[in-house]
Amino acid sequence: MQTSGLYHHFLAQLQPLLNAQQRYFSVALSGGVDSVVLLHLMSLARKQHPELELEAVYVNHGLSEHAYEWQVFCKSLCEELGVTFKALQVEIIERSRTSLEAQAREARYQALDEHCLVGSVILLGQHLNDQLETFLLRLKRGSGLQGLASMQQKRLLASGRVCFRPLIDITREQIEQFADEFAITHINDDSNVDERFDRNFLRHQVMPTLTERFQGFEKSAARSIRLLQQQQSLLDEYTQNDLANCQNKYKGLSCAAIADFSKPRQANLVRVWLNQFMYQLPSENQLQQIIEQGLTAKADAQLKICLQSGDVRRHQQYLYFVTEQAIPQAMDIALQSVELTDGRKLIVKAGKGVRKPQKDERVRVEFNKPQARIKPLHKPGSNTLKHWFKDAKVAPWLRAQTPLIFYNDQLVQVVGYFVSEQHSVEDGIIWETLYE
Repeated sequence: MQTSGLYHHFLAQLQPLLNAQQRYFSVALSGGVDSVVLLHLMSLARKQHPELELEAVYVNHGLSEHAYEWQVFCKSLCEELGVTFKALQVEIIERSRTSLEAQAREARYQALDEHCLVGSVILLGQHLNDQLETFLLRLKRGSGLQGLASMQQKRLLASGRVCFRPLIDITREQIEQFADEFAITHINDDSNVDERFDRNFLRHQVMPTLTERFQGFEKSAARSIRLLQQQQSLLDEYTQNDLANCQNKYKGLSCAAIADFSKPRQANLVRVWLNQFMYQLPSENQLQQIIEQGLTAKADAQLKICLQSGDVRRHQQYLYFVTEQAIPQAMDIALQSVELTDGRKLIVKAGKGVRKPQKDERVRVEFNKPQARIKPLHKPGSNTLKHWFKDAKVAPWLRAQTPLIFYNDQLVQVVGYFVSEQHSVEDGIIWETLYE
């Protein structure tokens, strides 16, 4: 295949990553013309840069009766190009108030993040027409600056992995011309012509009318989006400074620190704070509810605002984003590191803590025992764990996740908080938790 203007544009977009010594790339391959052309372009780049490691990943949502046929096509294409191929199966569990398209997209990103090459940049095939459709969809929803700025060329997933869109400034027509010129076969998804979906309606009814009526509409709209992105980028610089000053080490947002901010500044900061935890931001009404209740709730109020992927809760004048977690399983332990069922590791160290267990004492880690009693070191009297958690101002949602060390039926340590005075020694052991 000879190179073309599209390839040179693609390589120019990729060059900053190559200059940064990025060597691993994963192409999100659906079989459609966009991702297939992207894979061909990346295959060409690998010939020019043989040090690159390349794979293609197909995510099967199971939403189409043709999904397996497309998977077979993608695998065959990768064999032809000499590219490592992976197929991932995901299950979409429909949720209320969220479109099937959005849920499929969320599942796709999660699967790609979890299963692509470690350290790879995920390449996505979205192009300029996708960008304009996204802009119009968000305009329809009443989005603000961040939403109307649409898709950034580079996006960070929650894990920190980079997604990159090298074709974001290229039109669908240019991509299709490239495919025709080099006789590149691809899949035509029948669902792309179903105008019951808003994006397809825009693609087939609205965009052609706009481009026919207004000469240069695509380029002008793209310029507006770039300006919005620049303005959002400038705003982000100020917002990150606010976030650094108003967020504690546990990513809790201080209600006291933002109380004197203007309402637009409060709303902007809460959006950015939430964006650390969730991709789909709350509606304007939900945002106002978070701000108003967060700032006005009584000190002892159990504030809980349910959002799509978690809850906003308040504790000790801070807002926290909390996701539901299963309570870890209890287990017998020895005096060595052990992995808990929630992914944390429980480790034991020598030092000031509790005495070592006696030979006839069974050592066990348990959870969610609010009525268990203990007299913590330097605390007055014995009382329930529920009492001591409240005394130590431990957030309610953290209590059931806290490891409790028992010698037989005696609670000797509440990991991360206190030890039993009866069992405390200067030269003993202490348990700690960490994530690997």
